[in-house]
Amino acid sequence: MPQNVHTAKNATSASDDSGLAVRAAWMYYAGGLTQAEVAEKLGLSKLKAHRLITRANREGIVKVFIDGDVAECIQLEESLSSRYGLTYCEVVPDFDNDELPLKALGPAGGQYLRRLLNDSSVSSVGVGHGRTMAACVENIPRIRDTDVQFVSLLGGFSRKFSANPYDVMHLLAERTGAQAYVLPVPFATDTIEDKEVLMGQRGLREVMEMARNTSVKIAGIGSVQSNSTLLTTEMVDEIDVKTVKEGGGVGELVGNFFAKDGTPVNTSLTKRTMGLSVEDIRGSQVIAVAGGVSKTKAIQSVLNSGILTGLITDERTARSLMITATKRL
Repeated sequence: MPQNVHTAKNATSASDDSGLAVRAAWMYYAGGLTQAEVAEKLGLSKLKAHRLITRANREGIVKVFIDGDVAECIQLEESLSSRYGLTYCEVVPDFDNDELPLKALGPAGGQYLRRLLNDSSVSSVGVGHGRTMAACVENIPRIRDTDVQFVSLLGGFSRKFSANPYDVMHLLAERTGAQAYVLPVPFATDTIEDKEVLMGQRGLREVMEMARNTSVKIAGIGSVQSNSTLLTTEMVDEIDVKTVKEGGGVGELVGNFFAKDGTPVNTSLTKRTMGLSVEDIRGSQVIAVAGGVSKTKAIQSVLNSGILTGLITDERTARSLMITATKRL
């Protein structure tokens, strides 16, 4: 074999192993898998998996967060950014077989929030709620030196005024020591008149104005499926969801619903929702943290709206998004 061919193959092998080392590190450290489970999922021997994880440590890839790129993920990031006009896109490697891949999205979203806290140009961050956002906040390391303010982007109480288990504002304040401003109102009021009464409160208007003017807005994406967080936490009732579906609604972002093509779906629920409107968030820096193949249509509807400037998702969902987008062309 010619020497130059042998060298090229060695370089290719080293590059492939580098990507595998990052993927193995994600599974082992962020996903909590054993080395044997990592080996099984990657189709490798236990010894090979052990060597890859050791290599990741030796080369400085493993830190508080896992730092490294997987070639397939980079390609998906570029494709999604090009297709949807995103200025920021992060695709994290697959290792989580759950329908909602929180083990993958939580560390990635937490790392992004941590970077915002260290960014001197960011003075305030608007935050949504939900299971994915809760997982992100749980992955932020405890710090006590930040001037960033957190502001809730929408009401967090249920229709019965019970606390939302996935409202992250208090946890953010505890983890970071930052000032956190909440909207102590339900996700949606019973009537439009009730909303007008609440919006007449000066303190509430001030927090809403702060939310509009946040440097960055970060939130999860909801669906209108029967197991959606909005329904299971009783933020809305089945009648409201049925109305949204009949209007063509597929996905939800901070209380705003979107049709398959990204068109906002305006229903009676829209007029009663206590949060920022489409007009309030359009033109802002808006980052969504969302994943799960079952949410592909919901995520795509929000992407089609053109509101998002950034997306953090998992590899499997990213592939599904691109396949669906290609079919529509």
